[in-house]
Amino acid sequence: MQKQPVTSDSDSIILLQKQNESLAKINQEQHQQIAYLKQALAQLKRMIFGQKRERFMPEQNAQMSLELQGIDRANDQPQTEQVSYQRNKPGKKGKAIRLQLPAHLPRERTVIDVECLEAGAKKIGEHITEIAEYIPGKLFVKQYVRPKYVQGETILIAPLPTLPIPQGNAGPGLLAHLLISKFVDHLPFYRQVQQFKREGVKIAESTISGWFTKSCQLLEPLYGCLREKIQQSDYLNADETPIPVQSSYKKGATHTGYHWVYHAPLQNMVYFDYRKGRGREGPQEFLKDFKGALQTDGYAAYEIFNNHKDVTLLACMAHARRYFDKATDNDKARAEHALELIQQLYAVERRAKQQALEFEHRYQLRIQEAVPVLDTFHHWLKENMAQVLPKSAIGKAIAYSLKLWPRLIRYTENGKWSIDNNLVENSIRPLALGRKNYLFAGSHQAAKYADMLYSFLGTCKMNDINPFDWLKYTLEKIPDTKLSQLNTLLPLKDNFDQTKLQ
Repeated sequence: MQKQPVTSDSDSIILLQKQNESLAKINQEQHQQIAYLKQALAQLKRMIFGQKRERFMPEQNAQMSLELQGIDRANDQPQTEQVSYQRNKPGKKGKAIRLQLPAHLPRERTVIDVECLEAGAKKIGEHITEIAEYIPGKLFVKQYVRPKYVQGETILIAPLPTLPIPQGNAGPGLLAHLLISKFVDHLPFYRQVQQFKREGVKIAESTISGWFTKSCQLLEPLYGCLREKIQQSDYLNADETPIPVQSSYKKGATHTGYHWVYHAPLQNMVYFDYRKGRGREGPQEFLKDFKGALQTDGYAAYEIFNNHKDVTLLACMAHARRYFDKATDNDKARAEHALELIQQLYAVERRAKQQALEFEHRYQLRIQEAVPVLDTFHHWLKENMAQVLPKSAIGKAIAYSLKLWPRLIRYTENGKWSIDNNLVENSIRPLALGRKNYLFAGSHQAAKYADMLYSFLGTCKMNDINPFDWLKYTLEKIPDTKLSQLNTLLPLKDNFDQTKLQ
């Protein structure tokens, strides 16, 4: 008969301790996994059902609730009193105020005279009623009539004005309308074909695509001019966003390309630079000669500029705030405390904007009011980092802010710099809206052309220039403009006012 191994009490205790330690570790891992899954579920619910705005409204507990402890409820009996007062009797509501129609709109007069007017009636005035009306955009044919003459043995005829597309039959107004409709109003070309068809005009989508390509080729030198202007700036915001691009290798498949966006806030310019990937090669090549401040989010591709002697890296406070906003479902108390501190920083920026402070005065205001808040925030981050789970939402928010802290507070060193990257994100919004409508770019070249137009039209918006008027004017003038004078066609306030474009 085989003997059972004999174990001592001390061996059993050691074995139980190891089992307890193992179970405690598993329990901790499961708690972390549960917390992570709860946070993921809360985030999905917020994406589907929650509000999209990031504005933080702190709860005013001291004002919105009453402490009832220690109050004798027996004495809290309702008392009544008689109150009398006089008030003005409301009169009848006045008529609704009509929309004031702008004076610059053309007027079309329709005279409605009195029927069966007797002889001797004398006109003493007239009553004018103005109604806003609309006629859908109409195509028309513009004819260039050039008489031919014989002078001796020579036939004379005046030259045609330079057209945007040589040998083509699309004028600059039509080309501008097609491009503005797609890249500002987000109407894909096939929908524009349907609109023209309703007006009795059949234009093939392939024809419009050809006009689009020719127009972009005409604008390419001006795009290069805008690139040089952006690269010469000493302060840029940068961000990137994906775009599906139709693959030429597999039918129905798409490749994920990226629009890299560079915004010069001091010059009111934006530049979209298409790349096939999201690697660091994009910003490294575009900014190889850049000297100045570069403000980005925490994406690792920008780390290549960390030790660049000519580049000063700034981070984005809005991205840090976003992490804490997501963490409110995980750790409400800590997340809201961080959001309140960040809200104080933005209150300083809002006051500087409302007072239209010069850069030097904005710098002084930040030193006096923002820096103390940042010192408090930094101390709180370091104190709480060891008290939260690293993989939790609040742990990730704190770790993100601490990792980028030197770059997050750098905006206080110069009044020209912004607290966040929101302006460049605003530039991306039209692209995101367009992407929802036309879904993907037809090729890598088409994605590059889209970047060109988003650059021009985004710069128009920043300078309050009507994009249609600018594009029509530019397509008319650019064929005859010398390369040395191309910068005069950039949609900047110094180059254009509305009277020049009319």
